[in-house]
Order: sequence, then C-alpha cells, then structure tokens
Amino acid sequence: VPVVMLSCHLDMVAVGDEDEWAVPPLAGEVIDGVLHGRGAMDIKGPLALQTHAAAALAGQLDGDLIVAHTAYEERGGMGMRLLLESGEVRPGAVIIGEATGGDLCVGHRGRAEVEVVLRGRAGHASAPERALNALDLLPAALAAVQRLSGQQPGDEVLGSASLVTTDVSVRPETRNVIPDEVIVGLDWRILPGFGVAELVGAVEAALREQFGTTTDAQRWQVRMARELQRTWTGVEHVSDLVTPGFLMAPDHPVVTAAAEAAGRRDGDGPARVRPWTFATDGGWTCGVHGIPTIGFAPGAERHAHTRSEQLDLGEARWVFDRHGAVIAAVQRALLLQQTPETSC
Repeated sequence: VPVVMLSCHLDMVAVGDEDEWAVPPLAGEVIDGVLHGRGAMDIKGPLALQTHAAAALAGQLDGDLIVAHTAYEERGGMGMRLLLESGEVRPGAVIIGEATGGDLCVGHRGRAEVEVVLRGRAGHASAPERALNALDLLPAALAAVQRLSGQQPGDEVLGSASLVTTDVSVRPETRNVIPDEVIVGLDWRILPGFGVAELVGAVEAALREQFGTTTDAQRWQVRMARELQRTWTGVEHVSDLVTPGFLMAPDHPVVTAAAEAAGRRDGDGPARVRPWTFATDGGWTCGVHGIPTIGFAPGAERHAHTRSEQLDLGEARWVFDRHGAVIAAVQRALLLQQTPETSC
C-alpha cells in the first residue's frame, strides 16, 4: 500500500513588535473559540493537528503514514529538500498542513530571492572625487528590474509571476563613507518550471540591456540570495533561498479522491479545489520530486505572517475529523494506478 506523508514546517516568522498585537503573540489565548498568536495558524496549530490525527489513526489504515515536520520552510525549504534528497523516504503522496480553510489546495507559485550586487570604490564622504559611489548605479538597476517585472508570464490557475524590489543595503554601513557595494534584494514569485540559472540569466539580460557598453557595464553581478542555515540538531547547510512552484491537475486521481473524501463544512459536494497564494514545501515534494501533493488544513491565508494570526478551533476540529477519510482516499487512489507512485 502506498505511503502517505503528512507534513508541516517547524519554523515560524518573527513576532515583530509585541506591543502592536491586539492579543499577546506568545500567550496562546483562546477567545470565543479562536486561538490567537504567532504560529497559531502558520503553522504550530496545523502541525499539532496532523500529529494527533496520525496518532488517532494508528492501526486503522491499510498502509504506512509518515509524519515529517521539517525545518526552514520559511527560508527556502532546506529541511524538506534534504529529507527527500537523502532517499530515506519516498511517499506515494504528501498532504501539506498549510492553511486552506478546509479547501483542497493543489499548487502555488514558487518564490526566489535574487540579489543584484553593484560595485564601486569606497572613500571618505568628504572627498567624493576619490571614490566611485556604488549608489550611482542604483537608478539604472532599479529601472532594469522594473522593466523585467512588466514582462512576467502568466498562468490561468496560478496567476502571473511577479518580480519586485524589496530591499537595498550598502557596504560599508556608515553614512560618512561612500559605499563600494550596494545589494539590491528582489522577491520573485515564479511559475512552476523556472530554475535558478533561468532566473539569474533573465536579470543579467535586463541589466546588460540597461547598462549597454558604458563604463558601468562591468560593475554589477547577479546571484541567488544564499544563507548558512543551522538546525537545532547541528545540521548546517548553505542554501539558495528559492522554493519551486507546482501545480496538480484538478482531475488527478489523488485530487479528486481527496476532495470527495474531505467534502465541505458549509454544504454538500466535494471540497473546493484551488491553489495557495503563498509558497510551501510542496514545491519540493511535487515540483521537484514529482510526488502528488495536496494541502488540507484549517486557517485563512489572509492571517499568515500578520499581527492578527489566528486559528478557528471549530474549523480545526472539522479538518481533524476529516483526516482519516482523506488519507484513506488518497491511499486508494494511488493503489488504483498502474504503478505504486503516481507522478504529480
């Protein structure tokens, strides 16, 4: 019997200024049946739901059920990527616990952080003629990114890819020094199928067109944003900050079976099938490794990463109660296919 994997991520985004929360973000307060605070919905609440659902199903399923809660999903999905690359697990299907409001989510755009590095020669601000200000290149670089952002492809289900500048930092970080390096951070919401080389190449082409053959033409570089990530167990890995996109066909056997089994809390018929607006570890499970992946969880996406993060416990209970039927339906759908693993 094919293995099904339940998965949430262990990390959360920062709380920010606690005084700006209406309800203390780490208090775990329940008010009128709603759990408030950072992680309530993204994603400690659904993580607990999946864990307890798996425990409650012990001995009731025909096949194995894996619960895999991985690290660094918010920063490129290092945990899920390394887990699948290790070959230690190869589930037949994956159910992601990111917020769906009880709907069935079947894909999303990916996310990539790209950096444009502008270079000059540092100098004392009192003598600018001795320096080469890297900031002088910034207007042209921003214009190139803006032009590229208007050329993004679209998808009838996932919408258009989007590219936007989200950060500008200088080196050295001292206001009486003319900087010799400026790093422009780009947030790129990408459609499935776009890889690192393709993304870097597109920005490079836009910059070459912008700068032409001027003396500034050799003073820039494009690279993926990277960071050293370290887990609490001591695993260290330098990761590109990119999460792939993916999209399951609405008539895929896993999708139709899960939607029928989940149903609707507000009426009859199968669950609504739609994409997420944000990225998940499903980009690795389905987008890269071809494992059928769906999302089924409580929570409204609009509360993710906000100071109003919350989880309706009535909705959570309903999703919890539907997990057994959804998992069993996914297993049956996989068994009916010609091979144990049905590609997404």
